[in-house]
Amino acid sequence: MSYLFKFFWVARSLLYRCFMGAFGFPGYMGPPTFMLGLRRMTMGRRVRIFPGLRAECHGQGELVIEDDVALGQSVHITCGERLVIGQGTVIAGFVSITDIDHDYQEVGVPVMSQGHTTKETRIGRNCFIGMGVRIQPGTRLGDGCVVGANSVVRGEYPANSVIVGSPARVVRSYDPGQQAWVRTVNH
Repeated sequence: MSYLFKFFWVARSLLYRCFMGAFGFPGYMGPPTFMLGLRRMTMGRRVRIFPGLRAECHGQGELVIEDDVALGQSVHITCGERLVIGQGTVIAGFVSITDIDHDYQEVGVPVMSQGHTTKETRIGRNCFIGMGVRIQPGTRLGDGCVVGANSVVRGEYPANSVIVGSPARVVRSYDPGQQAWVRTVNH
């Protein structure tokens, strides 16, 4: 990356720091696409955000991005509750993460005219989220999870799991006794 680009990205993060709940230094941010609820967004130290971020805090939603997190290009995050992305996590491009579902209970009423439901969504520490992943409401990833590209993830996943597919499932787990990643029985 050119030093000139990096200079402007650092300057942008310092500017946004004035309007956000917090934006730790050092860190940088490429040009965002859209941001809503800046005061309810907290970015830790050494957060690196590539261009195209769309981050939305609806209602009382709060977005917390801990230290040493990297967000790839065109990441889309929406929250209606407290959504946390754990320290050291790397999120590739074109990923969406949400804790909000549209309600569709009233047949004959447009979905956009109905309310929302929320379910706690949390990304653990030191996770890797591959390109194009969709993390749905109610998802809880344990620390050290690896999510394969284009996976659709909903549910709870234990620490140190490799998760792939649509719907996503655990295909490997780290076994400390063997000090190796091993295939799961169900795969």
